[in-house]
Amino acid sequence: MEFAGEIAEVGPEGRLWQKGQRVFGIAAAGCYAEYLIAHERAVAEVPANLSWIEAGSIPEVFITAHDALWKQAELRPSETVLIHAVGSGVGIAAVQLARAMNATPYGTSRTADKLERARKLGMVDGVALDASLSALGTAVERWTSKRGVDVVLDCVGGPYITASVRALAPHGRLIMISQSAGPTAELDLRAIMPRRLTLRGTTLRMRPLEEKIMVTRAFAAEVVPLFARGVLRTIIDSEFPLDQVQAAHARLESNQTFGKVVLRL
Repeated sequence: MEFAGEIAEVGPEGRLWQKGQRVFGIAAAGCYAEYLIAHERAVAEVPANLSWIEAGSIPEVFITAHDALWKQAELRPSETVLIHAVGSGVGIAAVQLARAMNATPYGTSRTADKLERARKLGMVDGVALDASLSALGTAVERWTSKRGVDVVLDCVGGPYITASVRALAPHGRLIMISQSAGPTAELDLRAIMPRRLTLRGTTLRMRPLEEKIMVTRAFAAEVVPLFARGVLRTIIDSEFPLDQVQAAHARLESNQTFGKVVLRL
């Protein structure tokens, strides 16, 4: 659902772009292709300092993280944010966007190696979690002097939701963007209501075109300039030609990735 490419043609009612301009963005599907049709307001211009491979790895994860943290969670300077699956594409984007907001990012992963790599991108500290998630509470207490974190970006779902609620500070916000660990979670309302917590689920793929345009315009205005200035950078795990798409998906399924897997034409 993300792409970067050169404009081959402009439709008869197009006004914003010219043939030959470099753009990137998101679509409902169909981006594994040599050509696609996109609404002119659902794309942004690729900064001159980015290669095609870099540009192709950016839209989905940075639009998702930007919309979740800056817009929906309303993350503010000096706040703390906990990012589950911090070594994922969205997790890596979220760390950098938290730092760009002058917030303090923490993270979780199933492997210590991904935590070390995330530290180099600005994560202050992290914790490796096993299936019990038991280490999370102790870590959050240490990081925040038992106050809890202001925002949790949950890229996992399932039991992580229950643990995330416990990790929040009063008035904390939990943004849920994945259910890879399961679609259900057990919640104790007594942990939510007295602290006035906000729990919000969000997705990018299923939004109507009007909302995709809205998040893309916000991305173009607030995030793309940070790439042009070198404040943000994308992390490429690996790249594959389009005819090796099965190998690319196998790489994703291995859980060994750190950053984005890119298909090139």
